[in-house]
Order: sequence, then structure tokens, then C-alpha cells
Amino acid sequence: MTTPIRRVSRRMPGWAKALTAVVLVIAVFFAGIRLAVLPGLKDLFGTETHDRSGPALLQSIQDMSRYDAASGNFQVVVDLEKDTKYLPDAIRGSRVLYVGAGTVDAYVDLGKVAKDDVTVNGDRTSATLRLPHAALGKPALDPDRSYAVSKQRGLLDRLGDFFSDNPNSEQAVQKLAVKHIGEAAKDSGLTKRAETNTTDMLEGLLHSLGFKEVHVTYHS
Repeated sequence: MTTPIRRVSRRMPGWAKALTAVVLVIAVFFAGIRLAVLPGLKDLFGTETHDRSGPALLQSIQDMSRYDAASGNFQVVVDLEKDTKYLPDAIRGSRVLYVGAGTVDAYVDLGKVAKDDVTVNGDRTSATLRLPHAALGKPALDPDRSYAVSKQRGLLDRLGDFFSDNPNSEQAVQKLAVKHIGEAAKDSGLTKRAETNTTDMLEGLLHSLGFKEVHVTYHS
């Protein structure tokens, strides 16, 4: 009588499955690091960039009546960190250290000066001018002086950066840099300097035209 052959099914223990999963994650993690540090690796897939933009069209022309009287140079270090709940930073998360440099102009809008704001005496030797207070322009970030110091990204973020070029990867830190530069300009006394420079410019101009006394004031 022939004894039937029994096939013994060997199941992988639970601890072995967990160990295998950890090894796979580590392997993918280091593969992601290696892909990130190899320059030009994306070109192996034939990725090319073509600029097919059309010519810029002039839509309107606006006459400027403001006098740019002062300009401030600012620099800010932005430290932006994004975390994901229930996932460690090594898997999902990012942190960017960015140095943003830009300028803010302060100006006096001479176009708002009405006829009643300018008073000249009969013999044209004295003039009084009432001007609006100086205002701040929009902060302008300088791309040549702004740069990312370091970027830390989790595994999923690095894989996403490898398979897709995201043009908005630094947009968040750039917006924060512009915001902080604008706030710094408000507390810098830049508008006061602009009013002083505007007063000096007008006094020098009117004195050269024969006015002996020039009075410049500012109002809201």
C-alpha cells in the first residue's frame, strides 16, 4: 500500500513579514536618495523642456505721477516646515530653509496734489505745498539674491519630485519671504525717509526757480 505524499505548506511567520516590509521600505528609501543626488538622471527618460511662448503683447500704458523717493533693501530667512499626521517626517513631510532678498520702494503720489494744495504769493517768492503722505510699493523679490539653503523631504515627497517637475515647489516660501519683507518695510521708517527726500527735492527745484521760501507739508 502506497503512502500518500502530503505537501507541507510553510507559512512565513508574522515577524518575518514585518521584517521584509521594513527592508523594502529601507531599500526604496535609499533608492530615492540615490536618485535625488544623481544629477541629470531624469534625462534618461527623455525629458525635454521647450519654450513655445508667444510674443509679449502691450495691453496698456499708464502715466506715472509718483515720485520714488526712497528704496529699502531687505533680507529674511524663511524656515517653513510641513508635517503630516500619523506619518514620520522620513516618510512624508518637508522643511525648507530659504533666504529671501528684495526691495521695497517708498513714493509720494504727486498726481493727487490738487490746485488748492499749492499756494504761491503775489511776487512769486514764497510757495507752500501740501502733499499726500508717502506710501510703500509692493515688495519685489530679487531672484539673483534669493536661494534655498536646504531642503528636507520625506520619501513620498522625493519620489513625487522625481516623477514630476513641480514649478511651485518654492512658491510657498517665496510668498512668505515677500510677506515678511513687506512687514519689515512698514516698521523701517522708509516712508519718513521718502517724505524727507521729496521735501529736499522740491525745495531745491523751487529755489532754482527763484523762490526764496518753500514750505512743504504732508496730509492724509
